[in-house]
Amino acid sequence: MPPYSRSGRSVLGRTVGTGIRVVRLLLRGSVGSGRWVTRRAGRARTRGAGGEVGMVRLFDLHAVSCAGDTLIAIGLAGTIFFNVPLGEARSKVALYLLVTMVPFAMLAPVVGPLLDHFRHGRRYALAATMLGRAFLAWLISDYIHGFGLYPAAFGVLALSRAYGVARSAAVPRLLPEGLGLSQVGARASIYGTVAGALVAPIGLAAFWFGPQWPLRVASVIFLVGMVIALRLPPKADSEPPERVPRPLRALGRRRGDRPLGRGRPAGRLVIATLIGAATLRAMYGFLLLFLAFAIKKGDLTTVVFGRDLGAKWALGVVGGALAVGSFLATAIGTRLRIHRPTAIQSSSMIIVAGVAVLAVIQFSLVMVALLCLVAALVSGIAKLAVDASIQERIPERLRASSFAHSETVLMLAFVVGGGLGLVPFNGRTGIAVAAGVGVLAAIRGVLVAARLRGEKLAGRPLGDDELTGDEPADEPGDVAPTSPAPAQSSSPQYDSPGLTPPGYHIYRPSSAVGRPGGGADDETSRESPGSLS
Repeated sequence: MPPYSRSGRSVLGRTVGTGIRVVRLLLRGSVGSGRWVTRRAGRARTRGAGGEVGMVRLFDLHAVSCAGDTLIAIGLAGTIFFNVPLGEARSKVALYLLVTMVPFAMLAPVVGPLLDHFRHGRRYALAATMLGRAFLAWLISDYIHGFGLYPAAFGVLALSRAYGVARSAAVPRLLPEGLGLSQVGARASIYGTVAGALVAPIGLAAFWFGPQWPLRVASVIFLVGMVIALRLPPKADSEPPERVPRPLRALGRRRGDRPLGRGRPAGRLVIATLIGAATLRAMYGFLLLFLAFAIKKGDLTTVVFGRDLGAKWALGVVGGALAVGSFLATAIGTRLRIHRPTAIQSSSMIIVAGVAVLAVIQFSLVMVALLCLVAALVSGIAKLAVDASIQERIPERLRASSFAHSETVLMLAFVVGGGLGLVPFNGRTGIAVAAGVGVLAAIRGVLVAARLRGEKLAGRPLGDDELTGDEPADEPGDVAPTSPAPAQSSSPQYDSPGLTPPGYHIYRPSSAVGRPGGGADDETSRESPGSLS
């Protein structure tokens, strides 16, 4: 064999060996880096949850939920908006709003009371919402180009909101020491946002094979979420009732059991913050849809600093501003203890109104993106204020209903704002409409903040005894809480199970069902009806 052949083979062998060693080192470094990142992320997650195992798992569940919702949004956006002409896209978006979001108003009177009544099985309710979303996501992938997409999308939306209601109601039961309700809510939102950002490239890669593939990946992710929900600690549930709950009875509310009834200090504060958050959410929906169609139509210039970005990049700038604003809201909320929610909302509305007026005067893509950033930021903080108010001021037995009402109001506000954004305004005219609404909302917010300046949140869930002052006066015929009851009427109020107030058997189990002719033991153990809430 010629010498040069042996030399060539030795060079080739050394090259291959070096390549193998390099690949091995790269793999080892990648595995080591992955482990380091995983450890750091795990420590950050545990630290953010205050070291509470239940809260860590709740964070994981929320991350999975947000990741699945992101993949569903990627699959639907390409089908409804991007790949169709302008006129058809406008009609498809309007149909989507009408068919999938307007019926969402049914959730408040149905889902909330049911979740309240079955709060002792909250983990299973969360798991059921995950399983239902997995099934419907796969169903949407099969009907992605047909009308069946819309009812299935409504089902996903309904289950997503039901999940949010049940999760928010579980947060106070898993709250770690040293953290406020608004801080925990914001940290969970950041965790979910990061999870959504991490799966977005996966969704875009799956979309390259077809719009149905992100939905199928979402289905698998929701199944993982079902397992995580079942692994939540038992204290996420309320105490089990003495009697099996009746679903139909859960839908009926006595006047004193309405979560946001008039005349309650708690109700006044929650309603005030909810109206402010709904106004900002409507502006968010308006800016999202109006600017999307304005850019697609050419009503908004796409020139930034003398360079034409084009419609797609301009749309990315607006969408990115909204996303960054939402992320900043949750990031700020992790360190923000909300004590005066109405004052925070009124200040936020003033800022939004000022930026909107500037955007009308200096109508450009940069100013519009700044308006989107600020609107998303203050809308996210306003939502955290609503959640903190409900978690602190509403009794646990009514908390899920209150969250269902608030989610419904916020969703309908988004639909109203988005529907207004579908009106083909001229670009500057549309921003002027948003500015006018912002100015009116700011005036209203200042007046409400002045009227409720004495209302202050403590940053923790209040007990039933602390919330007694928020309840309406006793009905005629109820025993006055300060008056001793006669011995012969120790339990006439609640002898009939049908007259037992919702949740009475959970919070006062010793006297859930009165015993005829109760003696002295009955009298000493019975609690006053005025302290039920």
